[in-house]
Amino acid sequence: MEMTLKRRETMHRLCGKGLEIFHAKGYYNTSLDDILNELSLSKGAFYHHFKSKEDYFINIVQNLIVQKVYALLIEPLNTNENPLPVIIESLENALDPGKKNEMAYGFMLNDFLTEFNKRNEEISSQLKEIINVWEVNLVSLLKKGKLDGHIARHVDCEGVATYIIASYLGMRSLLMDSSNKQLRYQYIQQLKQYFNSIAAHHVAA
Repeated sequence: MEMTLKRRETMHRLCGKGLEIFHAKGYYNTSLDDILNELSLSKGAFYHHFKSKEDYFINIVQNLIVQKVYALLIEPLNTNENPLPVIIESLENALDPGKKNEMAYGFMLNDFLTEFNKRNEEISSQLKEIINVWEVNLVSLLKKGKLDGHIARHVDCEGVATYIIASYLGMRSLLMDSSNKQLRYQYIQQLKQYFNSIAAHHVAA
């Protein structure tokens, strides 16, 4: 049990440091030697934990990026309340620069989706699966919102989910290396207006 916990702690530390390295330099601009130097590991120690650089990154995706994106954007959707304010709040929190490290994971997901597109199908599929899980949860919540009378019956829930995801990832790109409060405020206000237009009876957001 103790060895298992120790290994988990070691993996978490290695993955956390690796995520910083890959985000700073990019996956393809980071060599194995860069990783070994930053982690103060020998090749033997590295290969004791990971099969390859790709396996290392996949571990990072599975152990850190999934966890953080789930906490920020998916877990809040587990609610019986009106889904529209809940979704707005989750996006506001995810875009809040005061979230320190958590904020960076949204940027990282978007960055890595772009970097691996058409270059590494295995890693791309891992990253896209995170988006797919978010989309499924959004659609499910929106459909429940229709049944509960919060959202107008004519609304295409799949289309709304696609818009939410695309607009959020777009804002992540626009806010890259920036904490432009005005830009973030304008986005949230426009999103509230859009949600107001699809709400049943046009209740103010």
